[in-house]
Amino acid sequence: MVEQRRAAAADGEASLNILRAVGVAAAWIVAFLMLLANLGVEIMPLLAGLGIGGVAVALAVQNVLGDLLASLSIALDKPFKVGDLLVVGEEKGTVEHIGIKSTRLRSLSGEQIVIANSDLLRSRVRNYGLLYERRVVFRIGIVYETPLEQISEVARILEAAIRAQPKTRFDRAHFAGHGDFALNFEAVYFVLDAAYHTYMDIQQAINLQVHGEFARRGIEFAYPTAKHYMVPLAPPAPASQ
Repeated sequence: MVEQRRAAAADGEASLNILRAVGVAAAWIVAFLMLLANLGVEIMPLLAGLGIGGVAVALAVQNVLGDLLASLSIALDKPFKVGDLLVVGEEKGTVEHIGIKSTRLRSLSGEQIVIANSDLLRSRVRNYGLLYERRVVFRIGIVYETPLEQISEVARILEAAIRAQPKTRFDRAHFAGHGDFALNFEAVYFVLDAAYHTYMDIQQAINLQVHGEFARRGIEFAYPTAKHYMVPLAPPAPASQ
């Protein structure tokens, strides 16, 4: 709860900083124009001249303006916030700072990733910070020599192992098909927690329980194997006299 409040405060501060910077820039421009008007300078011709020159300036700084507008979009639309785990293309990291020009992520390996805001909004962003539950699919294989009675028990073993774990919702477990070297089973369940380490703890506990049940019942896991059959050759026919 404390971490969530800190993340929300940091997100709000980042948005305010962006809006504050834009507001201050706009206020200075208006104040400067009002000062010129008070000094007797004709504003309309100046604005017309600035409009013509502004086109050239806008073309020169269009990337900067694009990032500025993108930062405003992020501040107002809030597609992500400080503390969220994002996947952007091949990059993955936690949002540390949302600035006017760029957003900075801290990768899982420790380095900082800087992404321009305009590039960020043009990309497909996967926000794991909004993940409320995780769907898990895992598969196992047993040897073809397994008796039919034991084959029919495997799906129930998987279901029992999943239901025994807290923060899980069982979906299904089936004998999925015949593989090249194994009888394949597939199980699906949901982890009712967004934390990755919670998912790994649950999957580890399921694996250990399944291994224990298989060892107790004599069910063997399959692994890539090859069988070679040796066929004796017929003895050569005696040579004719």
